[in-house]
Amino acid sequence: MFFKKDVLADVSEGMDIIVVTGTNGKTTTANMLESALTESGQKVLANKSGANLLSGVTAEFCCAAGGTGKPSGKIAVIECDEGALKQVVPLIKPKVIVVTNLFRDQLDRYGEVMHTLEQIKTGIEKVPDAVLCLNSGDSLVSSIALGVKNKVVYYGLDMPFGDQNPRVVSDAIHCVRCGAEYRYNFYTYAHLGDFYCPNCGYKRCRPEVAVTSIDQMDADGTDIQLVAGGEEYSARIGLPAIYNVYNAAAAVAAYYAFGSDVGQMIDTLSRIHSSFGRMETFKPGRQPVQMILVKNPAGCTQTIEFLTSLGKDYVLILGLNDRTADGHDISWIWDADYEKFAADPHVLKVYVTGDRAEDMQLRLKYAGLAEDKICLEKRTENLLETMKTSSAPVFVMPNYTSMLELRKLLSDATGAREFWEKQE
Repeated sequence: MFFKKDVLADVSEGMDIIVVTGTNGKTTTANMLESALTESGQKVLANKSGANLLSGVTAEFCCAAGGTGKPSGKIAVIECDEGALKQVVPLIKPKVIVVTNLFRDQLDRYGEVMHTLEQIKTGIEKVPDAVLCLNSGDSLVSSIALGVKNKVVYYGLDMPFGDQNPRVVSDAIHCVRCGAEYRYNFYTYAHLGDFYCPNCGYKRCRPEVAVTSIDQMDADGTDIQLVAGGEEYSARIGLPAIYNVYNAAAAVAAYYAFGSDVGQMIDTLSRIHSSFGRMETFKPGRQPVQMILVKNPAGCTQTIEFLTSLGKDYVLILGLNDRTADGHDISWIWDADYEKFAADPHVLKVYVTGDRAEDMQLRLKYAGLAEDKICLEKRTENLLETMKTSSAPVFVMPNYTSMLELRKLLSDATGAREFWEKQE
């Protein structure tokens, strides 16, 4: 069969495209953007299947192409793997590129975080006309602007959040320019915050799209105040947790850079409730079951902090696999703060499941969780029965392939639509 090498370039030519990349938050941010653009009346191509490598992105565009060989719509929102960015963006020539954050993730595939940063930079250098939306509070992400010609729109939190004690877990301790240790005026989470280098002066840029206050956060969502392009907005995000505040700010920044009406994006945020496996809620029995994908220590720790801040009884299911899509190195679980679960009296029971369930069981034991609260359960039908009969809300924290299995279990039990189907 004859295969034309630049088929992706041909089929995407003439389209206005937003690309979202980074370690965490790609799917949710892309979902926010696609939803807002669709609600504004646009026909949007999006790789909702999660196929974010070159082959998957090419397949999405080709499947959307009609008899003319072109997708019927003129706009696309594409989630792109960090390592694949350098292959994808020179072909599709995006108008906007969003970089969410950079954390250690799948070390056996990506290597250390500085390698991932260089991969992203290599891709961006190939598309100097793309507007960059960079997380101002991530010293790694914001450093991308130091060596490129692209126009930059910074976004982020212009305020502290949570415990302001110095961070123990950090993927960016030292300045990317001179190697000195960063100091902070305030923290938000992990290594994000108002960083500065006392040696060379490299520091956080004030974000053009800035969250200025978080008024309320609970299991149903978050109320924030936000500034974008000099205008002030009150916004309701239909998702909880601090990382979703960052995802919302990233989406607003991309919408702003794309030249669309920020008010439309703000309005859409209140109707965003979940994306595939990310804060997705099911109701197989009396109590809701919420699934929260976790795949690295930074994201996992923030999920733990969110759950232990609720102040209500709950049951946990922790799923851990070590398959190729997850990364074979699961040592990251020792860097996540599971000790907070041990200190939370509202944790009623913790079920561990998956190929590496025994490793998670051991991690919880060393975290100090009472052994009579930990149950190893690899039979999915038993887990489903637990979720159906639980008298307290259930939170499921799986990594990627474990999420796929548990999500199918819940989807089949509740008749939930698949991720590519339009939600009502």
